[in-house]
Amino acid sequence: MPLSLTLSPLFSTPYTMQIFTPLPSSPKRHRFKFRFQASTTKPQPQSYHKDRVLIIGAGLAGLAAATTLHSQRIPFLLLEASNAVGGRVRTDSVDGFLLDRGFQIFITAYPEAQKLLDYNALNLQKFYSGAKIYYNGQFHTVADPLRHFGDSVMSLANPIGSVLDKLLIGFTRIRVLGKSDYDILTASEVPVVDLLRNIGFSDSIIERFFKPFFGGIFFDKELGTTSRLFDFIFKCLALGENTIPAKGIGEIPNQLAAKLPADSILLNTKVVSVDFEEPDSPIVILENGEILKTQLGVVVAVEEPEVDKLLAGSRKPVQRKTCRNTVCLYFSADQIPVKDPVLFLNGSGKGIVNNMFFATNVAPSYGPPGKALVSVSVIGLFSDVSDDDLTAEVIQELTGWFGESVVSSWRHLRTYRIGFAQPNQCPPTDLMKDPKSGPGVYLCGDFMTSATFDGALVSGRRAVEALLRDTSLTRI
Repeated sequence: MPLSLTLSPLFSTPYTMQIFTPLPSSPKRHRFKFRFQASTTKPQPQSYHKDRVLIIGAGLAGLAAATTLHSQRIPFLLLEASNAVGGRVRTDSVDGFLLDRGFQIFITAYPEAQKLLDYNALNLQKFYSGAKIYYNGQFHTVADPLRHFGDSVMSLANPIGSVLDKLLIGFTRIRVLGKSDYDILTASEVPVVDLLRNIGFSDSIIERFFKPFFGGIFFDKELGTTSRLFDFIFKCLALGENTIPAKGIGEIPNQLAAKLPADSILLNTKVVSVDFEEPDSPIVILENGEILKTQLGVVVAVEEPEVDKLLAGSRKPVQRKTCRNTVCLYFSADQIPVKDPVLFLNGSGKGIVNNMFFATNVAPSYGPPGKALVSVSVIGLFSDVSDDDLTAEVIQELTGWFGESVVSSWRHLRTYRIGFAQPNQCPPTDLMKDPKSGPGVYLCGDFMTSATFDGALVSGRRAVEALLRDTSLTRI
């Protein structure tokens, strides 16, 4: 039976919050849903004086900040503009399919994630450790020799790089495993494409494997991203598995949120500004005119472009690099050409598709019985192309890959255009930024560290650690 709470005097407009208790069949995984209903009373601005840290944004960084505060038993209030936690890490249910908002893979070796997440509860489903690359009208396998030795040996003579290239992959693995994460993230840097050439990789493997594979991770076809990020990801790939949670990528933030006090997260609560009533006293202004005060500090955990908007009145504009963006298209299929949980890469140098996979081959729970889910990613926003035209172009291109008899029956489900998929982390970069933005205001997000799930989680913890150092807060 739902419990009903009225939040007051936090808001001059009373909000009714329903907290639904977890189902008996899931005793270890608590899931809460929040429903807000405003009264018809006209809202009047009112200050919030209670001693809580205010966190703006319930993506991975904000949830990590909240988790750190909760572990120290320090009160906080997490404000989220949308109707659910997760930020960019969300999953939608459409016609019985689970659609992640964009192509997202979780690497199990992420060190911060290992500390915060219960992998068993996520029921992580593994990809094949390698890829099938479309080149010259055929598919060629690139495999991890430690996990798929036979496949790796058989691929030595294929046209996706030379035998020397494949030996250099092993050398690169040894090189990154010999470094600490700190050393990797603070090392001297060059663009990834320059690093690969300096190591001695041939143009053929750079164009046919590295550009589509790491280009799909960084949303950067030309591999101008910092070599620091490449080495960090390469190390994590060497130590862990590529996976997706059985119930969608959104289960990662859901799990973090479920461990927090139910009354500590306010959904549908949009912050429009962080300002200063006094030089060292930040205030948070909501879209409805409410003003929230705190004596403990504010953690801003929103996407990089939103930071500038929220802090526009309190600091000079910051010049930003052009962000990374992508489009992800989903299709329902009755017939698919393979059953392997493998990632397909476009190594042909032609067309707009960068990578694709059959999500239900990795996690059957992503689709209803008897149906397959196809996920296709292109790099860039294609803002001048309509969804219908983009869908038609993708279908035409994949028909060349798999044949008309297979692809013609695929039914388009949804297109996600991700305007801010990642921050641009081309050199020069600082992946160890100081979280403190101003008196009592601290920033977190993947733009503060590495543009990864792990970077977002690390940034949330570091922001709180900086706040605690400044305020000397102790447990209560």
